[in-house]
Amino acid sequence: MSYRFSAFRAACAGSTMLAAAVFGLAAPASAQDTAATDDTEGQLATIIVTANRREENLQDVAVSADILDADRIGAIFSGAADITALAGTAPGLNVESSNGRVAPRFYIRGLGNTDFDLAASQPVSVILDDVVMENVTLKSFPIFDVERVEVLRGPQGTLFGRNTPAGIVKIDSVKPGHDTTASGSLSLGSYNTASLNTAVGGSIIGDVLAFRVSSQLQRRSNWISNDFTGREDSLGGYTDFAMRGQLLLTPGERTSILAAVNYRDLDGSSTFFRANAVGPGNNRLNANYDRDRVSYDAGGGNRANYEQVGATLTAAHEFDGATLTSITSHWTSKGSSRGDVDGGNLVTGPGFIPFPSDTQDSIDLEQTTQEVRLASNGEGPLSWQIGGFYFESDFDVTTIGFTFPPPVTVNHTNEAWALFGQVSYQLTDTLRATGGIRYTDDQKDFFVRSGAAPQPRSVQDDQFDWDISLFADLSEDASVYAKVANSFRGPTIQGRDVAFFAAPSVAQSENITSYEVGFKSELADRRVRLNGAVYYYTVEDPQFTAVGGAGNLVQLINANKGEAYGVEFDGAFQISPQFLVTLGVAYNSTEIQDSNLAVGVCAQCTVTDPTRLIGGNRRALIDGNPFPNAPEWSGDLTARYGIPVGNSGEFFIFTDWVYLGETNFLLYESREFNAGSRFEGGLKVGYSGSDGQWELAAFARNITDEDNVLGAIDFNNNTVFVNEPRVIGVMVGLKY
Repeated sequence: MSYRFSAFRAACAGSTMLAAAVFGLAAPASAQDTAATDDTEGQLATIIVTANRREENLQDVAVSADILDADRIGAIFSGAADITALAGTAPGLNVESSNGRVAPRFYIRGLGNTDFDLAASQPVSVILDDVVMENVTLKSFPIFDVERVEVLRGPQGTLFGRNTPAGIVKIDSVKPGHDTTASGSLSLGSYNTASLNTAVGGSIIGDVLAFRVSSQLQRRSNWISNDFTGREDSLGGYTDFAMRGQLLLTPGERTSILAAVNYRDLDGSSTFFRANAVGPGNNRLNANYDRDRVSYDAGGGNRANYEQVGATLTAAHEFDGATLTSITSHWTSKGSSRGDVDGGNLVTGPGFIPFPSDTQDSIDLEQTTQEVRLASNGEGPLSWQIGGFYFESDFDVTTIGFTFPPPVTVNHTNEAWALFGQVSYQLTDTLRATGGIRYTDDQKDFFVRSGAAPQPRSVQDDQFDWDISLFADLSEDASVYAKVANSFRGPTIQGRDVAFFAAPSVAQSENITSYEVGFKSELADRRVRLNGAVYYYTVEDPQFTAVGGAGNLVQLINANKGEAYGVEFDGAFQISPQFLVTLGVAYNSTEIQDSNLAVGVCAQCTVTDPTRLIGGNRRALIDGNPFPNAPEWSGDLTARYGIPVGNSGEFFIFTDWVYLGETNFLLYESREFNAGSRFEGGLKVGYSGSDGQWELAAFARNITDEDNVLGAIDFNNNTVFVNEPRVIGVMVGLKY
């Protein structure tokens, strides 16, 4: 313990010296002014963040955040990728899924959940247009026609509620306007990959009624061959369609009503598991692995089919001194995914397959949320907001084992409500204090609807989230902040194991207390931006998921404690009006602290933890291990260079790279499931004309064709899944 605190103090000292060097370059001033939205040529653009449920300059907010704008998002998804492509695009962010293009798992600062069940809870929330996407299937809703994606690191419970102790990924779509606009882009690439994006909007009735309709169609042909059936290019394809329709009514200058409908139809593929693809005795991909080939005797083609519908009504009225906002939303998600989970077949493998597993999980979900918020809108030293929130969800999950087990349907319901408030006060011209608190009551119920005994379970908890921060302007261009925050993830019920004749497992709430100090700066006439943070947090009763092992089960457990510390840095450098470079780096050290906690292990794995026999089964002691899927190092780099042509054209080149360091996939450590570092890059080269109204470009995603292991399934046969293949293509874009 003393070593960890010493390391944390060293990290703080290093950050302090860096901040001092930065502030030494900045000229003194009485206060930090908010930068103008229209940026002078050659200066960095202002970054807007909504961490406080208001639009603010990132440089004025006590939060560690990364903002991905529409251009970066367009590049990331040009190869028709799903939401897991966000992994590594912000320091400390990891995303992966063992359910194909649905049910992604998010991790921020090392805190996440490896549970693959469709009822799994996560400590990272996804917020789409101010509505929480609570269920893991809703978290996968495609990203398109967005203004920005905000990655807010650290507890966000005060304003965004329970299940945000690690942070949030906040997605804000483009809203309707009264000016007529239209845009579209089409990309075509390897494996018959295609992505079509469209958006059109404008006024219907003067300044009173406006609309916007946008859509995205992503598809890929089958590209994986099945050696067991002898069918070439028979697996791996998908068609993923999503659209959004919005109407904005402004009956007066102070009132707005926004109605939005979101829709998604996915006909795709679930994850392709690769049996015996690593090791033995090491983490390297071996001769059993071929990205383009599998040997499946089951799985029904590994199909995944989902339909999601969401409707949101946001009404706001501006009074003298305060704005009242109501957000009402209802979402449904219905679908299923099936897979050959054993990753091969009993006859030809590859390697040893201990027993066949062909399973399908399906969900039928409804979610309703309501939030009412009253927030100050004046210009004085005091700003405040108060509000209330209600959440309910009801869904069935059905597990079918086509070889084993028999079909079982379980029901989950969740009801929660909260009251919250935040106050911020400008103590002096250069010092601002902010504090907030939220009370939440969270109730979950479970029972088996069919296929097994009812086995009802109920859990309930009520807790306070809170945070307090100080933000100090040291000069016109530099500031520092300190923040303490507490947040919780509600209790959880995991009922998947009733399909395997085991009892449901329950985990009590986890509580995180986070301490963070940071700096923000804009230098060289706003051509250099340097932001950084140092943090330390503890988690009481952290929730983990023990997956697989000797019993091949999925069980929730609480450890006694978890601890983490780290450093984050973001930089942007406008080297010239045509040359922009951004850089992000994070170091994050995590540790499970529970001297008696033991979990099941893979029979074929080379386990490096101490083990003991418990109930006749070999178990690993995981005290001191890192959190699963929590690489110590992560980073991202982007660069864009443009060459003006005439008065309105430009040749450009854009590249982006992400890096994730060595990662342990499971709670226990083994040589096979402790992956090496991985990186991926993209490139886009093209020409834009008529002041950006049209664009023609060539692109590549995973340009170096890396084979990266993204995760593992503890199935006693060293099974892993890997990243997307390289996609090279061309795209054309039009904008009006």
